[in-house]
Amino acid sequence: MHCHPSSPRSRQGGAALILAMLIFAVCAALIVAMKSDFERVYQRGGNIFVAEQSRAYLRGAEGLATLALLADWDADKQRGDDARDTLDEIWAREEVPYPLDEGGWLSGRLEDLQGRFNLNHLSGQAEQGEGKPQYTAAQAQFVRLLLAVTDEQLGESEAIAITQSIGDWLDADSQPRFDGAEDDYYAGLTPAYRASNRSMLSVTELRAVKGMSPELYQAIEPWVTVWPLQPGPLNIHTAPAMVLRSLGADDSLRPLSETDALSLVAHRCETGFSDVADFLSHPALADSKDRMTATQGLLGEQTDYFLLRARVEVAGTNQRLYSVLERKNRQVSVLGRATDGRIFLPETERVETCETL
Repeated sequence: MHCHPSSPRSRQGGAALILAMLIFAVCAALIVAMKSDFERVYQRGGNIFVAEQSRAYLRGAEGLATLALLADWDADKQRGDDARDTLDEIWAREEVPYPLDEGGWLSGRLEDLQGRFNLNHLSGQAEQGEGKPQYTAAQAQFVRLLLAVTDEQLGESEAIAITQSIGDWLDADSQPRFDGAEDDYYAGLTPAYRASNRSMLSVTELRAVKGMSPELYQAIEPWVTVWPLQPGPLNIHTAPAMVLRSLGADDSLRPLSETDALSLVAHRCETGFSDVADFLSHPALADSKDRMTATQGLLGEQTDYFLLRARVEVAGTNQRLYSVLERKNRQVSVLGRATDGRIFLPETERVETCETL
């Protein structure tokens, strides 16, 4: 056999074919990379558009809430009843999802922040007395609330220590109260930090206070607030049954029974209370009425601070907005906003209305 070497022309054809395939592979790789980058940019632009659209709807919910609060203000003025805010008014209507033109929905509801216990009340300190320890009306109320939310599984001494620690967190001095905690305690933690020594700006500050476990925080969080920063009275017409359990005689730390608290709410739904005196005359509180002088000073009938919980779904994406609204002299101001990624409300955040009882 004889081997014949390939001709120069056939060798050039093979090289050209390999070069063409190499160019095609490079072009294909570039096209795939460009397509991936384009899709990523397109998706990012779409997400930004949906997020901005959702925020616009949520700000619209703020506008609707403002209109509801102003309409209630005008209605109260027309009736000459500007000293009461109750759960049968326009601002307290049940949450109803509204369909959006391009799909999705928007919903929101207003809650009375003065229907909760204001943590900033705990900055005060009782005068030292002989024998039995002395507590302010607000301190005693919060101890009862702690016992109520834990079904009294939390010991009274533990509840008192947590209450005192919150007082130390709020007051301006660095001197720890009995059973309280100041910088010397928090400096020994990892990581170390210092007591705030000012009014709380967020309920979440509770998580940093001595004795507040994650489980206890989850239990107490729906029933407390920090608004207004200069504490106002508790609205007897809107406070839920759990918060009403924190009421009691000035000389007792025992919470009101669940049955008695529910009877107060039921009476409020059926006939309502004409004023604070009528509220204290209810059979659930009648036995303690004469010993609730200090506690009575914490009660009121009007609300200036509200929490808006708004939710929107656009293009299958859920967003939330929490807005603190202040109504004063027929003006509504937004004091703070917060958002999160939660889709479902925890059961403890259920609004208590006459229809749900």
